[in-house]
Amino acid sequence: MNLVHIFTDIPILIVITTFITSVVFVVRKYLYANKNLKILLSFLGNFNKSDLNFRFKEIDEWMRNNSYVASAWLEFKNTLVFSESVALKNENDDLTYQEVSSTVQNIQTTVDPLYFFNEDSLVASKFNSRFIKEIPTILTGCGPLFTFLNIATAFGKIDFSTQERTIASVQGLMSSMQVAALVSVFAVGFSLTFLIFEKILYSLLCKNPLSKIEDLIGRLFDNISSEKFLFELLRETKIQNNSVSNLMSAMPNHFKVALNAGIASNLVPYLENVIFGLNQMNKQLKENAKSGGSIDDLF
Repeated sequence: MNLVHIFTDIPILIVITTFITSVVFVVRKYLYANKNLKILLSFLGNFNKSDLNFRFKEIDEWMRNNSYVASAWLEFKNTLVFSESVALKNENDDLTYQEVSSTVQNIQTTVDPLYFFNEDSLVASKFNSRFIKEIPTILTGCGPLFTFLNIATAFGKIDFSTQERTIASVQGLMSSMQVAALVSVFAVGFSLTFLIFEKILYSLLCKNPLSKIEDLIGRLFDNISSEKFLFELLRETKIQNNSVSNLMSAMPNHFKVALNAGIASNLVPYLENVIFGLNQMNKQLKENAKSGGSIDDLF
């Protein structure tokens, strides 16, 4: 049996066509994912943890406008904790800004970033990954299917009516059996080839850039548990409440000292002047009484 007859056999052609179509499909999908992953990796490489607070609007707009990562980013954004500040006035009525928490100084997340930016959200969900995983099984299944189909067809063509037809039909049966066996060989061979090719291609085009993206996002956004952040807020609140309590307890003493100082510096000299004036008036009245003068002379 020549090669032309083998490769023109319909079952073998179906297996070969299925293999080539599957390879083209996988290459296109993986190249699409690789292109978008490289764009995302290049964009995230422009940011540092130190300037993320000031450039968050820039990264937020880009992520929301990129359809490839928009859904994952919107979910991840809800877990972010920002370093908030409160405005306080000092004794000179000047505004000063103080951080709410002493440990949260940058943008942090209460959930691990890998929960949102992972293999499922950035690669597998962008095409029918389940179908790709089933392609080797489909190719393997084509082998027994077409093998038994060829065997059944060959047995149906056996003719024992004459000796010549019997010999010819047996020869046709052996030829069909050979093709049937080759169908299984091609199917299993293409299945193994596709499996190895797909794993290597996925590792090169998808897995490597994905690992870099996961590492970069992990370094940009520190992971802090919600319980830890609430504990920090509680600790800061207790410190502030203690300061306010101390201030309120010391306020009566400060008020007393301020009142005594005000009386000593202002009221006492005024009362001394009044008493001095009254003494002078009393002295003058006594002198006028001795001299027989009138009280009206005082005025």
